[in-house]
Amino acid sequence: MGLELYLDLLSQPCRAAYIFAKKNRIPFELRTVDLLKGQQVSKHFSKLNSLRKVPVLKDDDFVLTERLHGCRVQEKDAEPWRVGEGPDSNRCARHDSNIQA
Repeated sequence: MGLELYLDLLSQPCRAAYIFAKKNRIPFELRTVDLLKGQQVSKHFSKLNSLRKVPVLKDDDFVLTERLHGCRVQEKDAEPWRVGEGPDSNRCARHDSNIQA
């Protein structure tokens, strides 16, 4: 299965993630999580994000949650990365996950 985005488009961060993916032509499957109906507290969603927050990005077995801020480049002369490029984006996101937890 490909990239899945778990979103509620009433949420501003979710709309930003949705617009970013659409604008950059990133193929994804939209998984709507209706916050007003409490779908974020379901067992399925809680397995993805124990904090029960959206947006959530799932790519096979890798899950990126709302509380992550991406990889920070610390070298002063590093070039900016484009979407999906750079030194092991998954490793950087997991590193940030440990810092934020």
